[in-house]
This record gives sequence, structure tokens and C-alpha cells, in this order.
Amino acid sequence: MNSARLAPADEAIVSVVPVGVQETLHQPDAVISPRQIDLAQRVRATREATLALLAGLSPEDCQVQSMPDASPMKWHLGHVGWFFETFVLEPNLPGFRSLYPDFRELFNSYYVGIGPRTPRAQRGLLTRPSFDEVERYQADVLDRVLALMREAPLGESLLDTIELGINHEQQHQELILTDLKHHFSCNQTLPVYRPKSPSASSAWPIGGLSYRYDAHPEGLRVLGHNGTGFAFDNESPAHRVWLDAFEIGTRPVLNGEYLAFMRDGGYARPEFWLAEGWDTRVREGWRAPLYWQDIDTAAPRYFSLSGLRDLDPFEPVCHVSYFEADAYARWAGARLPTEAEWEAAALTLAPEQIGQGGFVEAGHFHPEPINPDEKRRIDGAVWEWTLSAYLPYPGFAQADGAVGEYNGKFMVNQMVLRGGSCATPRSHYRHSYRNFFPTSARWQFSGIRLARGC
Repeated sequence: MNSARLAPADEAIVSVVPVGVQETLHQPDAVISPRQIDLAQRVRATREATLALLAGLSPEDCQVQSMPDASPMKWHLGHVGWFFETFVLEPNLPGFRSLYPDFRELFNSYYVGIGPRTPRAQRGLLTRPSFDEVERYQADVLDRVLALMREAPLGESLLDTIELGINHEQQHQELILTDLKHHFSCNQTLPVYRPKSPSASSAWPIGGLSYRYDAHPEGLRVLGHNGTGFAFDNESPAHRVWLDAFEIGTRPVLNGEYLAFMRDGGYARPEFWLAEGWDTRVREGWRAPLYWQDIDTAAPRYFSLSGLRDLDPFEPVCHVSYFEADAYARWAGARLPTEAEWEAAALTLAPEQIGQGGFVEAGHFHPEPINPDEKRRIDGAVWEWTLSAYLPYPGFAQADGAVGEYNGKFMVNQMVLRGGSCATPRSHYRHSYRNFFPTSARWQFSGIRLARGC
């Protein structure tokens, strides 16, 4: 399987050098905008990053589906191609015909306005088409999208859709890592996806971990996307929010701190748990975060994308549900932040306090150890649960057509997470980004940051 291959016809479409790109895209009777040139570069670079994540995997690795919430790698690759074909090529090329018409249904995720879909839980049954066919499909779509972008200036609305497609693909890059981790965890051999890369030292004193807070005064804040640069529709419009004075943790909760909760009987003490959380814990048999092993020994371990590893007390705890995060916060005498508190605090950070090597580009694919005495930071270690239900902002307007199904129809029975994780592209981060999952979800790199009232 050549999982890093691009179609040969792609090679001259977009250069990595801006002048070269302009020469490739320029037409004598039209001027391609700088935005279109930049987007063409990003379309190609994003696909290269997707294929790099799949490099080294076998067709069998890319076929398996370990649970309904996790999709096969082959499906992810087909779907990112499907998105560009469906929303970019089909509406904008007169007489467009897909070379793979059956894929319209196979790789549709949840767009009811497009037509029939393969049920999510059955994506692993799609042994046909082969991975090679899916690879050819995504390469053909990429070729045609880049050809469209080089031939003539495109309208801003279409460029907006292309930019949405780039960010949509980045979301699936993250899902490739989280889903593959779950797939591999179900294999008794516990396969290694990538060897462990060198990481920061965690030789800090284990005893006496102290959790520090920053204080924020009461006041009126303007939150949500400010209209500059890309954002998903659920981040808008910007709106005013009154916040009472609050304190928020300077860092995520660490493994050593969460282990103390476990050792204190946290999973067996209903006083810390929401009723639904307790029932879920009992039904699912939760005794620790997902992927933890040997929890009753002096040396717990966990499964990672680099195989089985000893538990590092200074790594941010991850793979916890909303219920576990909330229970830990109650045990710690605190609470989770609201998403408005989280965003207001993030807006006070300096640029150097964001993205200190923790996003996916670092290649660790797991949260790195954090010195508990460092100043406040957001470093892409874990998505952080908030107290806020996933609901529309005041004045939210869903886009017309099938693309409007992207976010709005999921605004029920979900909780908001903020920040980004070690599986998130750094360019995907922004203060206003709203991730969301059901309260029992644990397979994402989801963790905890505490808050409390002043």
C-alpha cells in the first residue's frame, strides 16, 4: 500500500515557492488572488499531511473499525476526498461527472441533504472499494480541485468552501490518530504506530504537586469569533457575556493528581458523580481513564500510539469523559470552567504561551510532561472539558444547503471542549474554537482544567 502517494498529475500544480505558485496559477487574462494562491498551497499541504499520517499502515490497519464512534482509516481518506468533490467540484464544474459515482453514498457522513449514507457503525464492513481505489479517488479529486484553482479566479464564496474543506480535513487528521489508537488498543499485541520520540524531562519532585490558579475579575467580555480569518459557523457571532470573578487553573490536571483521586476511591464514591455519570461508570466498569492498565499496582501503565508505556505523573491526564472530569473536579474542591471563562482566560495569554510544542506537528502523539511550576499555558496537550452545553450563540445562523449541516444540527446532548490536543494541527487552534462530544466519550485526547469562583 502506497499510503503517501499523490497522483503524478499533481506534481506541477502548485509549487511550494510562492512565486512559482503564482506562475503556475497565473493566466494572461486573469489575476489569481493571493488568497486563492495560498489556499491552493494549503489544500495540497493538508492532503500531504493526511497521507503522511497513513504512511506505513497496511490495508488491514486501514480497514478495521473497533467501535461505532471510530471510523476506518480508509473511510477517513475517502471522506476527505468526497467533501471536496461534493461541495467544490460538483456545484462548480458544468457537466461534472464523478469517476467513482458509487462513492457518493459510501463516503457521505451525515449530510442528509446530499442523499443516502453508509450507517456510521457499518463503515468497517466496506471491504470494497480497496484501499488502492480509495487512494486513487482522493488523488483524482485533489488533482481536479487544484486544476480548478489554477485555471481562473474563483469567487469568495467558493474559496470559503475550499477553506472549510481544508479545516474539515484537519479535523479528520485528528480523528485518524484517535480512531487508530482505539483500533490498535483492541489488538492483544498492542501495535506501535510510531516509536516514542524524545520528550521533555519529567524529573521534578513527585511529592507535593500544587495546582495553581489565575484570578480574573468580573466584567463584560466579547467572546466568539471576531471575523478575522477562518472559523466554523458555531464560533459566531461575537457576542457579549457577563462573567463574575473566577479563577482558572494555570495548566491541565496531571496523571499524578488524577491517580491520587483514584487512590482515594474516586471511582467508588458516588458523592462526586452526576447520577448519569455514576450509572455509566457502573455499566461500563470504569476504574481509570481509557487505556490505563495495571492500575492496582505500584507502577500503572497506559497504551499509547508508541505502545505500552509507564505512567508519567507529570503528563496531563487524558482519555477521560466529561463525567470523570466533573467527578475529579468535585473531589478536588473545584469545578470545570465554563467555555466563556475558558475563552476569556485564553484571550489574556501571550502568543508564546500557546503551542509550546504540544500540537500534532511535534510528532509525540501523546501529551508531553508539564513542569507544574510553569506559568499558565495552552500547549495542545489535551482538549479540556467545560461546564457548557454545546448550544448556538445568540444570533447564530446556519448556512443554507447541505453544508449548513456541518455543526448546527449537533447542538444538543453534547458538552463543549476547548484548547486542542497533541493530535490537533497547530494551525487549527484559535481561542474561539468549539469542540464538542457526548458526556461519555473517552477516545479523544480529552482532559481537565479546573476552575472555581472567587
